[in-house]
This record gives sequence, C-alpha cells and structure tokens, in this order.
Amino acid sequence: MSSTFGHAFRIHTFGESHGGGVGVVIDGVPPRVPLSVADIQHELDRRRPGQSEIVTPRKEADRAEILSGMVDGLTLGTPIAVIVRNEDQRPGAYDEMAVKYRPSHADYTYDAKYGIRALSGGGRASARETIGRVAAAAVAKKVLDHLAPGIEVLAWVKSIHDLNATVDPETVTAGDIESNIVRTGDPAMVEAMIERIKQVRGEGNSIGGVVECVIRGCPPGLGEPVFDKLEAELAKAMLSLPATKGFEIGSGFAGTLLTGREHNDPFRMVDGKVRTTSNRSGGIQGGISNGENILFRVAFKPTATIMVSQETVTSGGENTELAGRGRHDACVLPRAVPMVEAMAILVLCDHLLRQRGQVGGFPAPGP
Repeated sequence: MSSTFGHAFRIHTFGESHGGGVGVVIDGVPPRVPLSVADIQHELDRRRPGQSEIVTPRKEADRAEILSGMVDGLTLGTPIAVIVRNEDQRPGAYDEMAVKYRPSHADYTYDAKYGIRALSGGGRASARETIGRVAAAAVAKKVLDHLAPGIEVLAWVKSIHDLNATVDPETVTAGDIESNIVRTGDPAMVEAMIERIKQVRGEGNSIGGVVECVIRGCPPGLGEPVFDKLEAELAKAMLSLPATKGFEIGSGFAGTLLTGREHNDPFRMVDGKVRTTSNRSGGIQGGISNGENILFRVAFKPTATIMVSQETVTSGGENTELAGRGRHDACVLPRAVPMVEAMAILVLCDHLLRQRGQVGGFPAPGP
C-alpha cells in the first residue's frame, strides 16, 4: 500500500505530524545482525528539528524506542518496530488551516482523495513522516555492513537557491559534510548559504536547492530489469520524499547536449576488474550497477509554508487569503541530506537481499 516501500527489505511507516508519534515496521531483516538503539538514534539526530539556527525551531528529541525484533543486541529475523513519540505539539497553530487550504501543500488534494485529513501540520504529508524512513535506513545500513561491507552512501547540499557548491564526489568525507550546519562539502560556500537562508527567513519567505549523493563501493550486479532498474528505484525513492521536484543520475539532463562518442563510458581492465574510464552513466548501465560510483542529484522546491499572505480558498469553496503559521524550515536542504542518504540505503539493502535471494550473490561473468 501507499505507506509500504521495498520488497525483500520492506518498511511500513506510520503516524501523523501532530499525533501521538511516528514510526516504522521493518520486515525482511536477516537474523543475527548486530543492532542497538544508538545506531538508530545517531541518524535521527541528524534529521531532527531544532538542531541549528537555520532549521525549524520545533523542539523534538526524536528518541527512538525499539519495540520488537531484537534480543541481546541482535536481530531476530522477525519484524522490527521503531516508534518516536511526538512531544512538542502545537495543533492550535493550525486552527485557521482547518478551513483554509495552504498553497502548494497537500491539504486540498488529501481532502479531494479521502474527504478527511489530519488538520495539524500536514499529517502524513509532513516531513516528520521521514523519521520512520531514517530509522529503517539505520537498520538497513547495519545489514549492508554485515552482508556487503564497504558500501558508503554520502549526500551533501550541492546548491541553495543560486549558490552552488563545488564538491568532489570521489574524495568528500562524512566529516567534511557534517562539519557545518548547512551540510555542504564546500567550506567556501558555508557562510554564504547560511546568510542566504537567514535572509530569506527574515523576509518570511523560503528557498530550495539540490542535494547530491554518491554511493561508493557498490558491487556490480545490483538492480532488476526491466521495471525495477536500480536508477528507477532510486528515482522513486527520492521523489517520494517531501518537497522533491526532480531527479537526475550521472550526466542527467546535461548528457542531452553530448554526442554518443562524447557520452559513452569506455571499458578497461584495471587490476583484474572491469572498470570504465569515465562515469557519465552514473554507475548504472541497463538498470544494473557496474561497480563505479553511483552519483545522482535530487531537486527540492522552496518550502511551501511562507509567512506572508497568499490567495487561497476555503474547504467551503470561498476565496480568501492565508499567511503561514507555526514553525517551519525556510530551506529544507540541510535536513534533507540524511533523508536522501536513508532512501538510497533502503534501495541498496532491498536490492542486495533480492540479489541474494535470486542468484545467491554475485556470480563471476561467464563466457
């Protein structure tokens, strides 16, 4: 159903933004994988609100509780349930939105689909739903480390509005990214990006940007032709995140400006392995990983909630105006970084387990 993601490694998220809590049920986790609450908490701390001066001031500790699927620090192979209780709820801030549709939010479309909606904070459409995804990805990362060590997923802020960072996907480190509150890998752009976010927030406005992500150490062979191509799965995963508006991999749209001779990635043998001398394919060919770094970008729109009056309509069909209320990010990019990483990890874990289930691993290419 709509709240379920994955096949062999399957997650089901639940909860509303201002309800009792949010969380996830994870199925398909192999047994005897080492796991602790601290593994999950570390990732939740990276996406939680209130972590810096440039994100929403909502105060949530986002403390994870593991309810099932573990004993003595090891997974049982049974479903793992993780819940995070909501603590800093202010549903009163949404009283006006109960009858007025917020521009570019899911208020109207949820009403159109269900005839009912969670009135506070967007309910399931809120980015708070991603807590379950990030928690599940922390578990998936432990599975990857256990079954296929060496895979590394790193995302960073590539651009905010018209400010563009210069980051080398081959050499950037987690330390580089986490050393600043913007989560960009370019130290020269940190202050400019911070000031731009502060400026726009002071105007009651918002801005968007691009998150770039690299997957290193992915073995060749992951991905399922025809409909579950690895890049198609990554695209679906990324575009399921709130506020996303675009996805491109490898050369992306810029590749349309090249000829085939310019765009192709020639093969060579290097240290006994098949390698490519360039990587315009972005590490995936025919929907299957080729062993090179997988590189993609995700576009995030400006945050829909702005603190200025806009035209809208009421649920009763009357024209009116509405100004934003509550606590919101003026730019979602810094908190989107761990969300992008999480969805990439979930896709990789699912396809690794599917590969093991179908062919038992990665057979050597035959004649």
